[in-house]
Amino acid sequence: MPAPVNDSRSRRDAAQANYKPATVKLLLVAEAPPCTTDRYFYFEDVMEQDSLFRYVCKGILGSVSAREKKASDLARLRDAGVFLIDVCEEPIADDAKTRITSDQMQALPARCLELTPDAVILIKSNVYDLTYDVLTQAGLNVINVRMPFPGSGQQKKFEAEFANALKQAKFTC
Repeated sequence: MPAPVNDSRSRRDAAQANYKPATVKLLLVAEAPPCTTDRYFYFEDVMEQDSLFRYVCKGILGSVSAREKKASDLARLRDAGVFLIDVCEEPIADDAKTRITSDQMQALPARCLELTPDAVILIKSNVYDLTYDVLTQAGLNVINVRMPFPGSGQQKKFEAEFANALKQAKFTC
């Protein structure tokens, strides 16, 4: 009997592929997709709890359009050369003892190098703590800015640190 297809993963992969730039200028590396299967950075139909997308758009594009027009903002990010990947390609349960595994850490540099980004920004403090040295040693231009995820009251801090990271990366669109 064939293995069951992970419909959620297939949907995420297809949505991400639709918005992958031909040339990645700025690679954003986050921790993992949300556990809620109807929310994901690249899903066009997320109507709530889409803070990462909204704050990335605010920082890069200067504003975020209405939620119903998310596809146009995703296309603008793609056309600017912005691409987001997650260290963990599957969601992480909130009660998980280990959030990022050693296998995921070992695979990450090759995944990033394959995209040949001009600069890499790490999103979420634990992602920075775990991956900055590894990715820098792999020869990637990782921006040395540690920032929180833009949720749970950390939105203003994220905005400031993300702006700082974009400035250091000399990224404009």
